[in-house]
Amino acid sequence: MSTVAPAISVRGLRKSFKELEVLRGVDLEVARGSIVALLGSNGAGKTTAVRILSTLLTPDAGTVTVHGDDVVADPSAVRGSISLTGQFAAVDEVLTGRENLVLVARLRHLPDPGAVADRLLARFSLTDAGGRRAATYSGGMRRRLDIAMSLIGDPPVIFLDEPTTGLDPQARIEAWDAVRELAAGGTTVLLTTQYLDEAEQLADRIAILHEGRIIADGTLADLKRLLPAPKVEYVEKQPTLEEIFLAITGSGAPRGVGTTPGTEDPS
Repeated sequence: MSTVAPAISVRGLRKSFKELEVLRGVDLEVARGSIVALLGSNGAGKTTAVRILSTLLTPDAGTVTVHGDDVVADPSAVRGSISLTGQFAAVDEVLTGRENLVLVARLRHLPDPGAVADRLLARFSLTDAGGRRAATYSGGMRRRLDIAMSLIGDPPVIFLDEPTTGLDPQARIEAWDAVRELAAGGTTVLLTTQYLDEAEQLADRIAILHEGRIIADGTLADLKRLLPAPKVEYVEKQPTLEEIFLAITGSGAPRGVGTTPGTEDPS
């Protein structure tokens, strides 16, 4: 059994807004370097939990530590070890992609902000677009830039709150690739989402938040074992609508499906 302390530890977390009890005793642990998806419907309390973890809200009860620091007792230390990416990309559309990155690097007082920006542009396949204004970016490019900005300063823990809300299928895939890139680099990711396929694609573990409590927590295989044994039937597999869309448009087509020459999106 590993003795390494978790990157995130939540015990008995409670939060109410007047008479509305949003979180009613949440318990959650996130291992270092893993991706955990906090899954729940709208209003389940996902964003409230993330706002407490990122020190933007104070809990009513319970203990929460992030990277070993208590969010109530030492919020400054917590803020120094995290980054938060919300539902809408926080990029300045007047600036170029590179200028957005340089600006954040300067705000964090990092040496050689230009070199920091260039490394992140390359890491997220945005080098060719780095000199363009962010207003000209597609939704997926804007989200990749947003995630790249959140990595400046190498925070060990990143919160992604509904990162693909409003994105088209190709942009979602681009955002998923960016999240996988984070985990590959050793970053701990807590991802909130209401999309089942997103949790299935990305998460090492999945926690289901329902009516203010975690009602299930484990790997996808663990959660599948909570259901009765499946009945085996042989059916013809039909493509999903997303697979059809990607194949027809030629953007990120599934393996084995070719693209039509000349139809690639130049962005």
